Amino acid sequence: HYYITNNLRVPPGMTFTDDDINILKSTLVAHGQEHLFAYWDDLSPDQKDDLYRDVQSIDFADHLRSFERCMRKELSAPGKEDYLQPLPPDACESVFVSNKINERWTNIGLKEISEGKVALLLMAGGQGTRLGVPYPKGMYKVGLQSGKSLYQIQAERVRRQEQLAAEMYGSSKAIRWYIMTSEHTKKATVDYFKSNGWFGLSEENIIFFEQEMIPCTSLDGKILMDSKFSIARAPGGNGDLYRAMGNEGVLQDMLKKGIRSVHCYCVDNILVKVPDPLFIGCCLDRQSDCGAKVVSKAYPTEAVGVICECNGNWKVVEYSEISSETAHMVDSEGKLLFSQGNICNHYFTTDFLTKVIEGKESELIHHVARKKIPTIDRSGERIVPEKINGIKMEKFVFDVFQFSEKFTVLEVARNEEFSPLKNPSGAPKCSPETCLEDLSNQHQRWIIRAGGTFKNEGLCEISPLVSCTGENLEELVKDKFFSLPLYLDVASNGYHNGHLGTNGLHSKL
Repeated sequence: HYYITNNLRVPPGMTFTDDDINILKSTLVAHGQEHLFAYWDDLSPDQKDDLYRDVQSIDFADHLRSFERCMRKELSAPGKEDYLQPLPPDACESVFVSNKINERWTNIGLKEISEGKVALLLMAGGQGTRLGVPYPKGMYKVGLQSGKSLYQIQAERVRRQEQLAAEMYGSSKAIRWYIMTSEHTKKATVDYFKSNGWFGLSEENIIFFEQEMIPCTSLDGKILMDSKFSIARAPGGNGDLYRAMGNEGVLQDMLKKGIRSVHCYCVDNILVKVPDPLFIGCCLDRQSDCGAKVVSKAYPTEAVGVICECNGNWKVVEYSEISSETAHMVDSEGKLLFSQGNICNHYFTTDFLTKVIEGKESELIHHVARKKIPTIDRSGERIVPEKINGIKMEKFVFDVFQFSEKFTVLEVARNEEFSPLKNPSGAPKCSPETCLEDLSNQHQRWIIRAGGTFKNEGLCEISPLVSCTGENLEELVKDKFFSLPLYLDVASNGYHNGHLGTNGLHSKL
């Protein structure tokens, strides 16, 4: 294991001279940001050191150029609806068409895994604030009988896919797992993996890196201060992924390791298949450089972004940018024209990522998020404003779709692949309870499909180490009756596979 992190231009404890301060002040004046040193004379030596390093780390010309571009885009952008087109049929595939094709794609993907050409790219910069917890979202436990967190579930799915690839092709190389954290989640995430023995994975194949924290800006372009000696900052959105990969050596590491296929996803989807050999195989079979999974919208105005063509480019258009009239449009068969809901589950080749990171990333324009941003008032006191006072500049991971030369959209089953954790306990949607229910229902379907029968209602859980997609369950459950709650687990000594327990809540025979 190792992790990569941002390096400020001036390391902690480095001394600076009066000339250094004067040069920096001149830079601030030239860019209209002299207010950042307004309280310099009030600061202690340590606080001056903190502020100097914080301010020195900003490329003001680049930051203000980004601010002006995104504000200009917001003011001048024509209505997207004028340019929206449904996805062309030749870009679309579906898991509902043919089990034989699905099996072929899965085998292609497993071969890619076995040859060590697959990497996972996890976006895990979010805190669990909306869930009411002070730690990273990936550490959250939704209430499974096993007590597993989102991170552990995903780690065990990775282990199982490595095993399946080895069983099919005789041996398998490790799946490399790149995890993008943020300033707020990096240490807790690394410590969590370490304290849990890397969940049975090889620590050398888990690579942590950190996304950049972008200065927050007032509505008139002034960088906001969080205190007299620190800049107000926020993560640059999940689309900051590409800059972070370039700056912190992630892309170079992928190329060095011979990675070709990268499966990218968000941490909060409890049903995510990681990696998904079917999805990888589909994109490889179609020779696509970029791909996205979608689910059919549950209803026309569902609050989910839609993948479509916009002005000749592949785009994700937010639900708020589509009128009700457009959302309800149907084709000759009565199907919604704009039905492909984005679930933030993507495929990239490393060639495509190289093109984006080395040549196209600078073309991406930030999106404007108007927010109430805590800052300091004229007296230097920190306040939480009652009204919107600034913007956070964000990029989205799907902004790069426009650069794809061969794009693939794969429709998947919502109840098998998409149940995000967004809201606290008790919320009607996207809560710990709905995630727990969706996973339990999925596992019950797998057992019924494999020939098992349930005597009653209740929770059901299958360890990913037993089955991660419903595979290989027949010999365990066919013609058997089960009482719920049920937990099918691999008995273990540490993380070594043992026997299967199938009796009651958590049996290990």
